[in-house]
Amino acid sequence: MSKDFINKNEWALILGGSSGLGLASAKKLALHGMNIIIVHRNRKSEMKQIDTDFNEIREIGIEFLSFNIDLLKEDKQKEVITNIKNTIGNGLIKTIIHSVAKGNLKPMVDATHVLKNDDFRLTIDAMAISLYDWVSAVFKAQLFTKDTRVISFTSEGNTKAWTNYAAVSAAKVALEAISRSIALEFAPYGVKANCLQPGAVDTQSLRMIPGYEQLIANSLQRNPFNRITTPEDVANAVYLLCKDEAAWINGCIIPVNGGEHLN
Repeated sequence: MSKDFINKNEWALILGGSSGLGLASAKKLALHGMNIIIVHRNRKSEMKQIDTDFNEIREIGIEFLSFNIDLLKEDKQKEVITNIKNTIGNGLIKTIIHSVAKGNLKPMVDATHVLKNDDFRLTIDAMAISLYDWVSAVFKAQLFTKDTRVISFTSEGNTKAWTNYAAVSAAKVALEAISRSIALEFAPYGVKANCLQPGAVDTQSLRMIPGYEQLIANSLQRNPFNRITTPEDVANAVYLLCKDEAAWINGCIIPVNGGEHLN
């Protein structure tokens, strides 16, 4: 296996990396020699499995840091960035991977608890605006490499309407807009930003969507390879975008779904 990032003292900062796409990306990049920082928010009851997964990454032999904090709070963000700066020495952050899944899945009508204004605000803040907050904070701390990659995850909800998905759909559209602007305005400083659009991935986040089984069934029917996307499929694409050869890919929405979008 190629150790593209070994001995470069380069780090991946993964926002929401305790499960799903973020965790898979952490494992993949670690296998190729990149040091890993995971910022996540989990309850004590969830930590046994998370500690097991994190130890697997440590055993690969790279440097590893994790912070179980509310990454949406500015004071916690500053605390983490100061800690990172003091810990990694001359190291720099090669990539920020945004895999935050915190939002409200509610219907708009005919329910006891319908979607409200605050639900949109919380979801868009967590799943979109936080990308800019962290990119800006890391940039101000002068922690980026000269060739940095910013990667986030969108979905087909960027153009399609699904019941209960309105707030997340709005967040995905905002995420893409923010990513494009990062790609434009941070380009003079060596930052490239792209969104990956997986097909349906059977993760904890997907299972929170009411009727997720139908989304999986629909993906299986549409996919030319007759299977759904796995976290590892997406992690492989993350790895490719972090390689030197991907330096000219910027400001894109890239499907990672085996051609599911064709049908």
